[in-house]
Order: sequence, then structure tokens, then C-alpha cells
Amino acid sequence: MKIFSRNRLFRTKSLDRCLQDAERPEYQLKRVLGPGQLILFGVGAIIGAGIFATIGTAAAGDAYRPGAGPGLMVSFVITAIVCSFTALCYAEFTSIVPISGSAYTYSYATLGELVAWIIGWDLIIEYAVGNIAVAISWANYFKTFLAGFNLHVPDWLSMDYRTAAKIVDEAGVKIVYRDAPHIFGLPIIFNLLAVGIVAVITLVLVWGIRESARFNAIMVGIKIVVLTFFIIIGFFWVKPANWTPFAPNGWAGISAGAAIVFFAYIGFDAVSTVAEETRNPKRDLPIGIIGSLLVCTVFYIVVSAVFTGLISYPDLKLKLATEQAEPLTMALQHAAPHLGWAVGIVAFGSVIAHTAVLLIFQLGQPRIFFSMSRDGLLPSAFRRVHKRFRTPHVATILTGVFVAVFAAVASIDEMVDLTNIGTLFAFLLVCAGIIVLRKTDPDRPRPFKVPSGWLWSGILFAALTVAVIVIPSSLTAKVAILAAAAVGFAVFRNYLFPVLGILSCLYLIFYLPPTSWLRFAAWLNFGFLIYVGYGSINSRLMAEDMKKRSAEHLAYTARLGVILLLVGNVLLFLTRAFDLLRMAQKSLAHLSGGERLVASLRQVFQAEPWLEMSWFLIIPLALNALMLCPLIIRRTAQANSLSEADKRSRAASYVAMVVCVLSLIYIWAVIF
Repeated sequence: MKIFSRNRLFRTKSLDRCLQDAERPEYQLKRVLGPGQLILFGVGAIIGAGIFATIGTAAAGDAYRPGAGPGLMVSFVITAIVCSFTALCYAEFTSIVPISGSAYTYSYATLGELVAWIIGWDLIIEYAVGNIAVAISWANYFKTFLAGFNLHVPDWLSMDYRTAAKIVDEAGVKIVYRDAPHIFGLPIIFNLLAVGIVAVITLVLVWGIRESARFNAIMVGIKIVVLTFFIIIGFFWVKPANWTPFAPNGWAGISAGAAIVFFAYIGFDAVSTVAEETRNPKRDLPIGIIGSLLVCTVFYIVVSAVFTGLISYPDLKLKLATEQAEPLTMALQHAAPHLGWAVGIVAFGSVIAHTAVLLIFQLGQPRIFFSMSRDGLLPSAFRRVHKRFRTPHVATILTGVFVAVFAAVASIDEMVDLTNIGTLFAFLLVCAGIIVLRKTDPDRPRPFKVPSGWLWSGILFAALTVAVIVIPSSLTAKVAILAAAAVGFAVFRNYLFPVLGILSCLYLIFYLPPTSWLRFAAWLNFGFLIYVGYGSINSRLMAEDMKKRSAEHLAYTARLGVILLLVGNVLLFLTRAFDLLRMAQKSLAHLSGGERLVASLRQVFQAEPWLEMSWFLIIPLALNALMLCPLIIRRTAQANSLSEADKRSRAASYVAMVVCVLSLIYIWAVIF
């Protein structure tokens, strides 16, 4: 009996099956959205926390990354190009698979159930966890907006414990801890504003998709008006001298800025999550995705030009190092302190922008849960549709509760770090899915197809040639780059934009903080545990191959669990090693290139750094040892009790035992 095979591990759900499931009456949603509403949805998701909050960090830099300075305009262009590659892939997918679920559904149809689960779990980072950060940011800006009307919200009702701990007086006393009410000696501190806005948004989304679209259209209109207002007012106070030096930290600063502002663009893929509520998805979804990306890119470039013209790079860096403020309002105050009324208008626009992002992402996450539940990978509660409103109300409410609870107590920095790498990973898999689908299903009708062929290869190679000539470098380096590019454009001419999308996503991932990699690995391990424990048992697609909880089924899931256990642990230690390597390189900055790398590797291979506490390593290791390993052992025992013992089944159990023991020994060494 063949219990485990590569075909089963990467089995896919056919596109026809995806479409049939979406048309079942009990799963149908109301189709009311057109191309104009989709563009507004995209603009509503894209223009938000990114342009109003991260533009300052991208221009000035932080402790880990250099700032782009006025070169931020180039950073936005780079990020727009990266997103355009992915947007084209999203557009082709949505025209072929016009179903709710975004990258999850596309991966299920092309890369298999396991990859689909990984990307679906990953999208929780982009939508739900990302929305926690947006809710916290919204609370900060709304608190500032209310203060302009002399309405002051107590600090203990508008922040988390870790942020409150940083606020101290001259004597070192924690001010917020002191002023907060206490119960049994413990200060009560939570973000009531963040909880409140999430609750309101959740109610709006349960009410209905048409009502949500109208609400969003109003907010998008206000945002665009406010940004246009900032551009017009700021234009009269721009000093061209502030654009010099244009790139104070060179290409490294511009690239780091591009990695930061990338997350101001991620909303365009939220359009694909409402495919089943779109009147003509094959035509309208590509228009909505690409149209919203183009509109926002124009705004971003112009806003960044005005922003960097209002305040010089040294002044911006100094201000952001000593205070927390909205970058756009801060720049206006710096250039024209007497324009208090204008600052208030821009602050109001920031609140609206954050609200719109919350709406779109709270709209997208339940529909991904809806699709995963429909496939049996999540409990049936997530796929229930309200009889009157025809919305996935249970998934919407559960998502709202999840976001509200963590927004009440979490730090925005922690949430942003987790969101970063997950979004790029999702985009990378979408691009890979286009390549796979071209190979596996080349004859399927494609109402929209990503451009390819010799013509586009020639156009892009010509553009690259101009860029290489302009950028300062040695003649040898320029020739080598162009030669390699010529070969690459020729070989991958039929998959040009997907390949460029993959490479550009990897490029931006490289400029993310190294701790983001470890946190992402920890999140994936938690997802592996849930998939082995629930998804692999209840999968509708798997049920077509074998009887549920039969000996064959139990043995297969045990073997799958071992594979994911080993992959997860390897990812944890590799990303931790990368984290330690980057920290070692930072501490050895006084050394030169090769010498610095060798010295850093020596530090990484010593025992001391591995015995330092890292919760993002220890917690997933403990979960694997105490939950996943016993689950694998129990599944193996159940399979063997139903049929004759199998050597490979016993091997899965032995591997789980060994990994469990080794993990517990390591955890003991670190803690004690």
C-alpha cells in the first residue's frame, strides 16, 4: 500500500472544481460590485497607514536601516515596479479563478493543498495581523485628532503595556503605570480606541457588502481630497534646496526605503478577495487591481516629492529621533508653523485613511477563512453565510474579535515586523503559481494574460540598459550585468514578469530586519501544527483519495506531520542563525568585508549565542515537542491498530520521539 507520495503531498484542486464550489447555493455571496467600486476598494486599502506613517521612517531611516532622503521618490518608483509585476500575476489569476480567497485559492489550484495552506496561513499575517497594527496606529492618530478639539483620552486607555513602560519622568517613574487605575495592585492599561474602531468596522461588514462599498467610497473620496490638499498647500512651501543631497545614503538607503514603503502598496491584492461579490470578475478584477495600483503610485510619488521638499533630511532625522508624530503634519508644521488649520485637515485625512484600510482588510480576511473552511481546512463555522445579508458573518465576527483583542494589548512594532515578510512571501507564491499554471494548464482560457515574449523582453532589456548606463559603476560590472540580463530575458521570455516578480520580492525581503525571518518561521510552525491537527484530517480534497481516519489516512497524516516537523525546525534554526549572523556583522562593523564575514561566522558557530533566550525560537520548538510530536506518535499508533504495522509508519513515530527529546533538551539548556 502506497501511503505517502509526492503527488498526494502537492495534489491540487482543479480550477473547474473551484468554480463549481463557488456556485453552490449555500456558499453563494451577493454579486454587486463593479470596476469603479473595485478600484475604490483598492485605493482604500493601499492609501492608508503607509503613506501617512511609514513615509517618515523610509526617508529618515532607523537604527537598523539607512534612510532614502529625497531619494524616497525613487524608492516609490522601485516599489511600484515590484508591485506591478505581482499585480499582473494577480490580474491573470483573478480572470481565471474569479473566487474569494486571494492567493490561497490561486495556490490551491496550481501549487497544491500544502502550499495553499501555507499561503492561506501566511495571509492571516497580511490581513488580520496587519490590521492589528493599523488599528493601533489609527488609535494614536485619532487621539491626536481629538486633542485638537481639547478632548483628551487617558494614556492608559490608548496604548499597550510595553509602550506605556517606555514613558517615564525625570525620576524614572513610569507615568502611565502610575496614573492608571489598579486592580489588586496591577495597572489597567489597554487600547480602548483600537478595540472600538475594530468593533465598528466589524458591524459594518456584517451588515452587508454593498453598504461596506458605499462606506468605503466616501472614505476614499475624503482621503484623495486630503492628499490633494497636502500637495497643493505644501507645494507653495517646498524648498528645492531640501532635495540636496538627493540620496544621502546612496543606493542602500533607496533600497531600504523601498522595502519600507512596499507595505503602503499591499492593499491592491485585497481586491481579489471579493471576487465572488463582483458582477463580472473576469473583466472587472484586473481593472480593479491594476487601476488602483496606478492611481496610488501617482499620489505616492507626488506626495513624497512635496514631503521631502518641505523638510530637509537632517531635520527630519533629528525630529523623528526625538518625537513620535505624523510625518505629513510634522513636515507642514516645520515648513509653515502658522498653518495650524491645514495641519488639522491633514490629520483628519490620516484618521480616514486608517479607517479605510481597516475596512478593506477586515473585509478580506473573513473571505479567506471562508474559502479555507469551504475546503475543509478550517471548521465549518467559518463558511456560514448570513441568511439576510449574505455575508460570512461568523468569520467576520471571529476576525474582529481576534484583531480587537490583540490590538488592545499588542505593540505596533511587534505587529508590523510580523506583517512585513508574510506579505512578500504571499506575492512570491502568486508569481510562482503563474509559471506552474502555464506549464500544467496551458490551454485554459485567459481573459487577461501577463505579457510575455520577445517583444517585452526587448523592451525591458532596453530599459535596463539605460539604467545600467546611468548608474555609476565600472565598465566591467556594467558589461557583466547586461550579459547576464540578456541571457535571463531570453531564457525566461515566456515567464518574464512572474520571474521578475519573484526576484524583486526576494530583493525587498533581503532588506527587511533579520528578526522578521525568525518570526515568520515561528508563525509557519504554528500553522503546520494546525494543518496536521485539523486540516489534513478534514480536507475535502484528501477525502477523495482515502477514507477519513482510515489506517491509510492516519498513516499519511503522520508522515506528513514528520515532514512538516522537520521542515519547521530547520527553518527555525536557519532563520535564527541568519539573525545571529546579522547581529554579529553589526557588532564587527570595524572589520572589512571578508574578514568581517569570517569573524561573524565564528561567532555564530559558538555555543554562547545559541543559549541566549529567543522566544520566537523557544515557543514554536516547545509547541512542536509537546503537541505536534505526540500527535504524530498517536496517529501512527492508531494507524497500526487498524492494520498491519508498517515500517515507514514506525519510522515516523521514532523520528517524532527523537525530535521531541532533542528539542526539550535544548529548551532546558536555554532556560536553565
